[in-house]
Amino acid sequence: MTLPQVCVSYILRRTDDGRTQVMLGRKKKGLGLGNFVGLGGKLEPGETPVDAAVREIHEESGLSVRASDLVPMGRLRYWFPHRPAWSQESSVFVCSIWSGTPKESDELNPEWFDQGALPLAEMWDDAKQWLPGVLAGKPIFADFTFGADLATVVEHSAQVDQPGRECQDHTGPIRGSRITSESPALVVDHNGS
Repeated sequence: MTLPQVCVSYILRRTDDGRTQVMLGRKKKGLGLGNFVGLGGKLEPGETPVDAAVREIHEESGLSVRASDLVPMGRLRYWFPHRPAWSQESSVFVCSIWSGTPKESDELNPEWFDQGALPLAEMWDDAKQWLPGVLAGKPIFADFTFGADLATVVEHSAQVDQPGRECQDHTGPIRGSRITSESPALVVDHNGS
């Protein structure tokens, strides 16, 4: 079964006092209404996941990123047996090099959260099982099946670090990423050294 393709991105920054923060937004409409989510959405015809991520980041937050600064962190498949139209496959990205000032959009209102204080109770149920690891540089390949309430994960399988595994956008193998302490933004080493 071919699932609809989506992307989700997590923008990172380093505060003046050395804390790592991630941008999330409270969803104002559509799937996930009321939840805090990463920036992203459906791929448009002809778009790669990277192209969609660049576009969605700008549309939802006003920030600009370059495709080359997006770090692919894996793939998530979401299964909704009780509402199959919601099932989808998501490419996951992290980005620490960006420009602009975050602003509210008709989709969401961006907010910064300390990496160690994510609002996991106000996010999709699966996020607690993989997002902290991805933000710490651990790639994820996982499947999540949601129950009849359309909100609770009832089954999942995950592999968090698969060296050499290709991301669906075909940018190459995912390598371990390293966060360095340069300010004001984080710098992610794309070579995994």
